[in-house]
Amino acid sequence: MTLGHMVQKAKESSGDVTPKKYNIFLASKPVDGDRKWLDVTNKYTNDVAAKVPQATHKDIDDAIDAAVAAAPAMAAMGAYERKAVLEKVVAELKNRFEEIAQTLTMESGKPIKDARGEVTRTIDTFQVAAEESVRIYGEHIPLDISARNKGLQGIVKKFPIGPVSMVSPWNFPLNLVAHKVAPAIAVGCPFVLKPASRTPLSALILGEILHKIEELPLGAFSILPVSREDADMFTVDERFKLLTFTGSGPIGWDMKARAGKKKVVMELGGNAPCIVDDYVPDLDYTIQRLINGGFYQGGQSCIHMQRLYVHERLYDEVKEGFVAAVKKLKMGNPFEEDTYLGPMISESAAKGIEDWVKEAVAKGGKLLTGGNRKGAFIEPTVIEDVPIEANARKEEIFGPVVLLYKYSDFKEAVKECNNTHYGLQSGIFTKDLNKAFYAFEHMEVGGVILNDSPALRVDSQPYGGLKDSGIQREGVKYAMDDMLETKVLVMRNVGTL
Repeated sequence: MTLGHMVQKAKESSGDVTPKKYNIFLASKPVDGDRKWLDVTNKYTNDVAAKVPQATHKDIDDAIDAAVAAAPAMAAMGAYERKAVLEKVVAELKNRFEEIAQTLTMESGKPIKDARGEVTRTIDTFQVAAEESVRIYGEHIPLDISARNKGLQGIVKKFPIGPVSMVSPWNFPLNLVAHKVAPAIAVGCPFVLKPASRTPLSALILGEILHKIEELPLGAFSILPVSREDADMFTVDERFKLLTFTGSGPIGWDMKARAGKKKVVMELGGNAPCIVDDYVPDLDYTIQRLINGGFYQGGQSCIHMQRLYVHERLYDEVKEGFVAAVKKLKMGNPFEEDTYLGPMISESAAKGIEDWVKEAVAKGGKLLTGGNRKGAFIEPTVIEDVPIEANARKEEIFGPVVLLYKYSDFKEAVKECNNTHYGLQSGIFTKDLNKAFYAFEHMEVGGVILNDSPALRVDSQPYGGLKDSGIQREGVKYAMDDMLETKVLVMRNVGTL
């Protein structure tokens, strides 16, 4: 079926469905009231599928006030109480698993298998947070480092930082929310969350779950879709003690510049490379993982494998196998079980990808497969030898496009991987441990993935980038560290009788 027939079929099969109305959450309570309604579309049919109240400037101000008021009660919660809250979230996510997965597919356009994977990962994220909530360790430190410090010792303890501002993206609208919310609950920080306006529904379902947990203090959380104009409070308001943002680089760096004295955590864009120096364990498996890295979720991921470097002795075989596998990927209705690629988040996003593909070819790249667009759908695309000056090579394309290159010298391949202003993750397939460690030591990224694509992320790992890809780290334990303040109690002659 052609792209045109596929989109037309979607339009013909969509019936008149009354959009479902959702509540937003202000100071732990569901509200709607006299507010402007935000339309949320089914990204496959483009029909309005849900309506969400858009929070006002006063709502945000009240939410921050509530978070400040709730901070002492949140900080006073015992570790076992925070753990119990997180475990209740896990249980309810399991109970509502398929409902949430269907919602994710509808609001984001990602295939249903990917949506179920995201719900599974979200459960993992909250489960890890529950376990880590009772492992917030301090330490005892000897301070008698010289004669003048005789009798001194110290106790180091970590305390919740206070109200947290959270801004989450549209591409993983549940799990990337979880990577902010779960650590905050684990350490005892109240929060105000701004979900992406294109995909707010799964975050609001999480709000429904949190609202029913009586152990959370009143005002512990607010989840507020807001206009771009009012969103500025999430950045500049001094009542917040930490801002955690996931999204585009230009927006993130601008927010950091205006955030004032608060701590800032940013997970931004990427242009992830992968080196194939060996087949590990064989060609078929290597191709399978490369396909996942390049086209999982339509490439709409910060760690999407955008550049693929293959050693010259393997190049022809990998090129043939990879392109053949790409041609077999099914695009279409994301609710169908065998669909691999759904629509991009919007037609304008797909048009931007199409423009960069055309530019890459015009500048000398060789189109091996794909490149066509119809509406919000764009074919999975492979382009060979795209020059550095093309946008598809130097920027983040955020779509189902992989650039293919041949190399002969491993060190030069690593150098070329680093030839970007991004530095989130990279991948390397090799049986040579020395090469693996060389890549680990010399690749300018926050994470190196050995014998898999750079698109791999485990939700307990430290995750974040260097250069323009951000600052600090997510990954539950590491996000918790940023939400904690370290204090020391220095003691002299304690225990001396």
